[in-house]
Amino acid sequence: MVIFGGSGDLTKRKLLPALINLRRDGLLPEGFAVVGLGTTQMSSEQFRERIDSEIRSHATGEFDPELWSWLEPRLYYAHGDLREQSVFERLDGALRLADSEHACGSSVLFYLATPPSFFHEIVERLAARGATSESPGAWRRVIVEKPFGQDLDSARELNRKLLSVVDERQIYRIDHYLGKETVQNILVMRFANGIFEPIWNRRYVDHVQINVAEELGVEHRGRYYEEAGALRDMVPNHLFQLLALTAMEPPTSFEADAVRSEKAKILQAIPPPTPEEVLTRVVRGQYGEGSRDGQSLAAYRNEKHVAPDSRTETFVALRLGIDNWRWADVPFYLRVGKRLPKRVTEIVIQFKRAPFMLFRKTPVDHLTPNRLVLQIHPTERIALSFGAKVPGPVMQMGDVNMDFCYADYFGSAPATGYETLLYDSMNGDATLFQRGDNVEAAWKVVTPILDVWRALPPRSFPNYAAGSWGPEEADQLLASSGRRWRNVG
Repeated sequence: MVIFGGSGDLTKRKLLPALINLRRDGLLPEGFAVVGLGTTQMSSEQFRERIDSEIRSHATGEFDPELWSWLEPRLYYAHGDLREQSVFERLDGALRLADSEHACGSSVLFYLATPPSFFHEIVERLAARGATSESPGAWRRVIVEKPFGQDLDSARELNRKLLSVVDERQIYRIDHYLGKETVQNILVMRFANGIFEPIWNRRYVDHVQINVAEELGVEHRGRYYEEAGALRDMVPNHLFQLLALTAMEPPTSFEADAVRSEKAKILQAIPPPTPEEVLTRVVRGQYGEGSRDGQSLAAYRNEKHVAPDSRTETFVALRLGIDNWRWADVPFYLRVGKRLPKRVTEIVIQFKRAPFMLFRKTPVDHLTPNRLVLQIHPTERIALSFGAKVPGPVMQMGDVNMDFCYADYFGSAPATGYETLLYDSMNGDATLFQRGDNVEAAWKVVTPILDVWRALPPRSFPNYAAGSWGPEEADQLLASSGRRWRNVG
């Protein structure tokens, strides 16, 4: 496994701990090694010492010295500017050394944990050296981190450039959200249980909410966030992948292309908003000063590396539709934001209310709609809420929950969220990775929003207090049709 950006945070915080967990589960072979490439000048031995001093603090469970002693001698390092040919020569040397010491063979997984501007250049240089050429029993695959493009045109251009030197089957566009158990369980829950699929449509579903709320601000990512913003950073990848899994038709099998083709159909069925719809169905926000639990929270414009008059959004809420037979007229509400009251990621399926006529002459004054909540973070769980009679001689109703938590039923295995994705990429299973047409279909919906925002800069920023649930306009997005967000207390 070759990691471009090997001296960065992602490597030590997520990738190496994930590899340790895979080894713990017996899923890494003896003939395995990691070569990190970075701009920091150091030897392989210094790289190992540096990781050794930090790996314990990033372990997802109790640190196992035996597992670390297995991985540590399999770490190698090569330094240099990725724009210079010499770094690729040093990479060749490190790969030869790793193979001679650990019998790794010729299969290589290239992980591009670099700024997007390097994606094509790295792959092009690898291809020019024959490093992406495959032979029987020796595969070569490339994992590409987000963001994959900045808009539709740039995504198309990046796809074109990558496909000019490698095949689509060799490209793994990673989205770490899809490594979560609850996300993967969406397909199993929907298609393996006869009680859900018959009601998973416009006849029974009132609306769908997809919420990704974060307590933290931008922290040390000010420079990146100023260029990306909440919309680019989260919506065309994380949120649209959750939407596609929630709304897709049953695939003919769990083969990668069968699943990804159904996801592509859903994304292609979302009508891109017109400029008028952007103004009425999309809300953007930026957090100002606020507080949580008596602690003051700084405004976004006061964060490090952020312009004092920044127009970058830290919050987005939007209403979308899916123009197909299953979901016609069912609104899908997406919300993502920083500095909100609680960190939570969940999908909410709200069903239509039952007719009230039976309860007209009882103390029951309203019927609460049933909700199915698939929570991805902080707890991986699925909960179904419904009404039940309160014990006693008077007809009264209360809401009850059937709550399934993964840890309670199956135990909890320490994980970073990358284990499944890394393992699948090594085994050639691209089911949880985005295909090129998926990426372009998502940007086709998002780009019109970016165009309107570019022409009409925000006038009211900051428009929500840090520690709140976002701007009032986001609440109105649902309230205008008698709905409201599910805000976790």
